[in-house]
Amino acid sequence: MSSWASGVVNGGISYWYADDGLPAVREPLSGDASADVVIVGGGYTGLWTAYYLKKAAPFLRITVLEQKFCGYGASGRNGGWLYNGIAGRDRYAKLHGHEAAVRLQKAMNDTVAEVIAVAEAEGIDADVHRGGVLEVATTPAQLSRLKAFHEHELAYGEKDRELYGARETAERIRIADAVGSTWTPHGARLHPVKLVKGLAAAVEALGVTLHESTPVTEIGPKRAVTPYGTVRAPYVLRCTEGFTASLKGQKRTWLPMNSSMIATEPLTEEQWAAIGWAGRETLGDMAHAYMYAQRTADGRIALGGRGVPYRFGSRTDNDGRTQQATVEALREILTRFFPSLAGVRVEHAWSGVLGVPRDWCATVTLDRSTGLGWAGGYVGSGVATANLAARTLRDLVQQDSGQGGRTELTGLPWVGHKVRKWEPEPFRWLGVQAMYATYRTADRRERLHPGTESSRLAKAADRVAGRH
Repeated sequence: MSSWASGVVNGGISYWYADDGLPAVREPLSGDASADVVIVGGGYTGLWTAYYLKKAAPFLRITVLEQKFCGYGASGRNGGWLYNGIAGRDRYAKLHGHEAAVRLQKAMNDTVAEVIAVAEAEGIDADVHRGGVLEVATTPAQLSRLKAFHEHELAYGEKDRELYGARETAERIRIADAVGSTWTPHGARLHPVKLVKGLAAAVEALGVTLHESTPVTEIGPKRAVTPYGTVRAPYVLRCTEGFTASLKGQKRTWLPMNSSMIATEPLTEEQWAAIGWAGRETLGDMAHAYMYAQRTADGRIALGGRGVPYRFGSRTDNDGRTQQATVEALREILTRFFPSLAGVRVEHAWSGVLGVPRDWCATVTLDRSTGLGWAGGYVGSGVATANLAARTLRDLVQQDSGQGGRTELTGLPWVGHKVRKWEPEPFRWLGVQAMYATYRTADRRERLHPGTESSRLAKAADRVAGRH
């Protein structure tokens, strides 16, 4: 083991919990129960849905069932990127027309401000800093993709996005070999656990019932089944994202894609001065196997990437423990971006799963014939998308129950989208492993053999994956 790696806290759910502390676990379900709405999953999607439903209709009896504790999954392990990206927008443009996808993008732009506004209104201090999102290119091929991406975003109505050359990029953040970047104001850094804890407390204060340590094993029309009893309700909403495969009959619905992160020790003022990053933008790149990072409120760099992308049989990890090779790979990205940090210690490493549909499209649905609803498949863009999904589920439930009508949100193109299931094993595992191995090879070739064309390997992997 490298000297910098000694003393790394590996797992423990995430650095965010090490920083803010594990919550006191709420009481599990104590027997059969009834409600007007039962929500399965106590992450961002489930909690936001409970919040907006209860605010809209205070008389509703709402119960949230969570297998561990609220925020145990991706909501407590993500990179803290509150931004306007949404999975599947281009496909929705093909299916429903460009203007429908523009409406979806505008809703996502507005969602960033919505999350910040509600956090302020509810007194949730989640270390929010609205510095936007900066995505950088470090090779000629990445620069070509970045310029195309920038123009693509402008075409979806993002007129306030800016494109920078190497010098302007360095004025914001000094990344080795950076040749350009694109920046959008529609993004903010936050502390994921402080947000999810505050949201759970706000929901409970509104009168929503939260049962933790209560795994749901099966969902059916008007019921959610647990080892401690069954909760019956006219509406059962599945908000389980990367853990969906653990439910009966849902093994191949969404693939639990693994994402891993590291957090450094706090940097000194001199180290920050060498890097820049005074704007505290969330940071990404244009690699095929991309990275994401933030400058935390306590002066660390938290940086993530795919690591080991998928476990056979759609298994999920054990409290975030991460393979040493993944920790090494993430540190290599850190020091390649910031060579001056070669001696900086990595203090934390962790992993979590996100939900990936077969066509890589986020969706929100309410089946009016059964009362079953679901939202998810965010493919890594869930911090903001979960909020838009929750407000959409609220409107769908209100529309179905006669409490409201059609709204702008219920008319968005991702509502009611259907997608086929993933392939059975071992094809699922083989396909994902091959896909990410190909992306990494493509990135390596682009670094070693600079050229403006993207690697054909990556394009082939995109087609196999169903991303385009």
